Amino acid sequence: MENPLGGAEFAPAQTYLNTSTSGLLPRRAVDAVTALAEQNAAGRPDGPGSFEVVDGARRRYARLVGVAADRVALGGSVAVHVALIAQSLPAGAEVLFVEGDFSSVITPFTVRGDLKARFVPLEELAGAVRPGTALVAFSAVQSADGRVADLAAVREAAAAHGARTLLDASQAAGWLPLEAGAYDYTVAGGYKFLLCPRGASFLTVSEEAQEALVPAHASWVAGEDPWTSTYGPVERLAPTARRYDEPQSFLAYYGAERSLAVLEETGIEAVHAHATALAARFRAGLADLGHEPVPAGRDGSAVVAVPGLGGRQPELARAGVIVSARAGNLRVSFHLYNSAADVDRVLDVLSAS
Repeated sequence: MENPLGGAEFAPAQTYLNTSTSGLLPRRAVDAVTALAEQNAAGRPDGPGSFEVVDGARRRYARLVGVAADRVALGGSVAVHVALIAQSLPAGAEVLFVEGDFSSVITPFTVRGDLKARFVPLEELAGAVRPGTALVAFSAVQSADGRVADLAAVREAAAAHGARTLLDASQAAGWLPLEAGAYDYTVAGGYKFLLCPRGASFLTVSEEAQEALVPAHASWVAGEDPWTSTYGPVERLAPTARRYDEPQSFLAYYGAERSLAVLEETGIEAVHAHATALAARFRAGLADLGHEPVPAGRDGSAVVAVPGLGGRQPELARAGVIVSARAGNLRVSFHLYNSAADVDRVLDVLSAS
């Protein structure tokens, strides 16, 4: 259960169990961002950054989620990706959500005011898809408590009723093996389990879904040839999902390309096995202390939430254990840089009072 990377890329100063909020940057990502910033400060010709590096991040992410690179669009936030999808729906369309899901998955739809929003508990999501449901928008892993959706059941129900699917993988991509091509759309913030700097986010769009998705924020970077699309209307958009690109933050994507390389080298299956084993160890320790965490589900989760213990987050922070409090839960999340010693440390603090 030790760190698969042997600690070479990461050097947390405290017991860091808060990847659900923000992942740690690998050393090589820090070096890449620093080097580009120094080149920019010095006025070097390559200081602004290169689209080749940005496209390298696109290709790495595509491989991690099992799609071709031409199905991946890049941006700066999940909310903007979701808003693009929300604006494409016709007035009156029904969108099915999970009760208490993360607001960025929901609000871009509800602010329109002319869509039918329906909310159901996570465990009832697949059964709630019905004729007339236009889109099922949901998170693979719930932010508040780490519950993992029954992904196969939701996909099957959506297909049976002709509904499209939007999967938010922000709390899943980087530790949970995913096949993004099984959904019409997926979105993922890069700064959590993907270990990227904030400002990198990813959208996948199936070829079929692309036919109905208008590139409402298209700019020169969405052009088939960006360098001939810099003035006047863009005459020819990229035929791929790149038409949905937002202008990228080069500093963020220079770091992202290096961070995603770490995950590729390690392997998502290996990260999954490591993180869920640590989470299972933590769950067992909680049970010994008389605490009952939110059930992990059939295949486990890298995120463990303990109802009613959210108030102990400040105490843990003072003891050098970094976790988060969400919806009254104490939320603890495990990733490739964590070890059994981290589990034992948080349990020791929790048992002290």
